[in-house]
Amino acid sequence: MLVLVIEFTNLLLAALVVGAMFGVWLVFNPAGLDAGFYIALHQQGVRTLNRKMPALGAVTTLLTIVAAALCRADAMRLSSLTAAAVCFTASGLITRFLNQPINAVVMTWSADSSPQNWTALRDKWWLWHRIRTVSGIVGLCLLIAAMLARG
Repeated sequence: MLVLVIEFTNLLLAALVVGAMFGVWLVFNPAGLDAGFYIALHQQGVRTLNRKMPALGAVTTLLTIVAAALCRADAMRLSSLTAAAVCFTASGLITRFLNQPINAVVMTWSADSSPQNWTALRDKWWLWHRIRTVSGIVGLCLLIAAMLARG
């Protein structure tokens, strides 16, 4: 029963985290946004997501590692869960060391007067966000595959 609870919670949290990443991909797409609107949108996203999502991502990664350890006798599931944990870890590291430093800079900007380099930082953040989202989606697919393979 404990294994089922861990796997259910793992799948639920992973779906929430990756779903949030995908939602950010849809909403924060900078195409066609002027500087003031983009800055206000980005700052609101940082205020609402910057602390909660990394914590949820960390719990998801830990639960994926625990689920892998619990199924170590099943090589296919172990491989899928290990790869999923690697993907979730990659998304977390991208967030921490590439997106969050840019978030900290954007939080110092004013929507009324954007800095000259705002598009360069926006584009860099957007690139890393797309990469972490793809990594998260791949991790979620691997997690789902492992859960469906549960014998």
